[in-house]
Amino acid sequence: MDRRVWRHYDLLLALATLLLVLFGLAMIYSATYERSGPGVDPLVYRQAMYAAAGLVVFLALSAIDYRILIHLSWPLYAGGCFLLLVVLALGRVTHGSQRWIQVGLIEFQPSELVKLCVIFALGKYLASNVDHLKSPKVVLGSILIPGIPFVLVQLQPDFGTATVYVATWLAMLLVAGVPRRYFAAFFGTAVTAAPAVWFAMPPYQKLRISTFLNPQSDPLGAGYNVIQAQISVGSGEFWGRGFLSGSQSQLHFLSVQYADFIFSVLAEEFGFVGATVLVLLFTLIFIRGFRAANRSQDRFGFLVTSGIVAMIAYEVIVNVGMNVGLLPVTGVPLPMISYGGTSLVTFMGALGILESVTMRHRKFGF
Repeated sequence: MDRRVWRHYDLLLALATLLLVLFGLAMIYSATYERSGPGVDPLVYRQAMYAAAGLVVFLALSAIDYRILIHLSWPLYAGGCFLLLVVLALGRVTHGSQRWIQVGLIEFQPSELVKLCVIFALGKYLASNVDHLKSPKVVLGSILIPGIPFVLVQLQPDFGTATVYVATWLAMLLVAGVPRRYFAAFFGTAVTAAPAVWFAMPPYQKLRISTFLNPQSDPLGAGYNVIQAQISVGSGEFWGRGFLSGSQSQLHFLSVQYADFIFSVLAEEFGFVGATVLVLLFTLIFIRGFRAANRSQDRFGFLVTSGIVAMIAYEVIVNVGMNVGLLPVTGVPLPMISYGGTSLVTFMGALGILESVTMRHRKFGF
């Protein structure tokens, strides 16, 4: 690798990534504090190990020329879909969902890795058809790329992750320059099909939507977590109650508060100020991501970086939205903050690709 590319290393992006990871470890420590007795909960150690692995992946993908991914896009996508089939056949079932593959001591969630595979494949497909983006055939063909993993992940079932594929697809079509009439057709079709989709939904998904609309209808059942999350966020007020001092979090009123509802823990302990710092860190990542996209030498790099920014932004919006009661609970993690090894490594790998694009934004002469 040409050492001169390191002159353009984005230190701000790397710093924001590191701070978010450390922020996440601190919040997981708080969310699991004395959950299983005195001492540090094993989940914290596991997340720290995944953070170390994620750092290696981040640096490795920064060092590798991202243009290699142009040739690996379809093999990676095919491999990701294969892993999703393996999950359905051999995956471990937990809490009614079949999402994880166990290989020796290592357990991972393929649906998280497939997020990047979908971005690579869409980047390759749209870049290859840049002169034909007005063609219905090309636009309809692009639906298959997120569509196949969407169906496979929905069968697990994991609707939250499945929606990430669709959101990323829409964002990449938009930045690619697909005519707006196709978006109007898509949303029109979605609205028209909504009644049929509602009747086809499994009962637990219908319950989540009805709970979102009126959590007080079942305050001790389906609406319990939603209500407790809102209490946690509100009780933090401006400055917060202090680290390890949140009554809602330390008394463990919330289930899986180290994952889906970790934003509530953060908001209670650090208040509006802490939540603002978190949003600013993510905003810095988005700004550096857009900077990488604008500086990209090629269409593939532009589309991939845009897709990565869209993926992270969507998950931040959905997770925070469900914690404050603005969106239904879907199980979408808060990037680099929520507990989850595969998710953490995937996000850090994605940000490593942003670094790779930034570092190679110009050609070098002699």
